[in-house]
Amino acid sequence: MVKDYVTKFINRKGGNTIPEKWEETLQDLWERKITPEEAKQKLRIYPFEDLGFTKIDYHRGIRKGFPEVVFCPGKTKEEILTIMQKLAAEYPNILATRANEEIYKLVKSALPDARYHLQAHAIFLEREPREKKGQIALVSAGTADLPVAEEAALTAEIAGSKVERIFDVGIAGLHRLLPYLPELWKANVIIAVAGMEGALPGFLAGLVNRPIIAVPTSTGYGANLNGVTPLLTMLNSCSPGVAVVNIDNGFGAGFLAHMINQLAEGVR
Repeated sequence: MVKDYVTKFINRKGGNTIPEKWEETLQDLWERKITPEEAKQKLRIYPFEDLGFTKIDYHRGIRKGFPEVVFCPGKTKEEILTIMQKLAAEYPNILATRANEEIYKLVKSALPDARYHLQAHAIFLEREPREKKGQIALVSAGTADLPVAEEAALTAEIAGSKVERIFDVGIAGLHRLLPYLPELWKANVIIAVAGMEGALPGFLAGLVNRPIIAVPTSTGYGANLNGVTPLLTMLNSCSPGVAVVNIDNGFGAGFLAHMINQLAEGVR
């Protein structure tokens, strides 16, 4: 019974769903190097680690299929580094969003495998790249929306989804979008990123029967209201099949799209 349970977890697919310490403990239990009681004592401290300023959720990789992602604003450079070091000791692939180059240099000094995506403003480690499955279409209205769009793309890709980028096809020139309709039909889900008035997601929803994840951005002039205007436009879409995330939330859109894409590919 115990052997079957251990085998199930050790042989799970998906790259980085189990922290290394968990796998080592289960392996030791399987090989009878430790007793079930010793394994229990070890595993009960692994779900999270209390560092005072943060509680690192090691269990999230099992629950969500990807480890805890670090949101950098509001944290000190030292706090970000500590959290990333802890996560990197357990998982081969990790992500930190809304990071600047100063933070990256500090992280890089301690984690040489760390890379920086300049446009997405994200730090990531991808030491065991996952197979990119299915297809997500990522559509942005304008070039100014690319930082949010690339945050969504990087999130989905590092989690294990294939992303097809279609940029600068907003409603000011819809003829630019039409040649990409075959790519949109191939996708399991579409992310639509737009600022200004935010009309693009509703237009896309009227063209294809794919779920649309709408991402309002703070790109625009005064009446854009830092993204509130496109947010309200997207929430009031006449075309069905549009779900809306928060303003500038590329990460949230990318992760949701990845989950939908994986389900469409039969991955659970």
